[in-house]
Amino acid sequence: MTLQNPINMGNINQLELQNLREIIGVHQNMVSKYDFYSNQCHDPQLKQLFKKSSQDAQTTVTNFINSLK
Repeated sequence: MTLQNPINMGNINQLELQNLREIIGVHQNMVSKYDFYSNQCHDPQLKQLFKKSSQDAQTTVTNFINSLK
């Protein structure tokens, strides 16, 4: 997920800020869980799926954080 425009922190209200925090937090939690699942897996295809999912969630977190200004 790539954000088209940066998020101007001066133009968002408290509810929007809370929603951004929740989205970022949920994706950080996904990174942790997918990494855990990947480390517990013995099936190579499933392990790869969890690893890719973790990387995708981390990319989303990074994109959100980088778009905040």
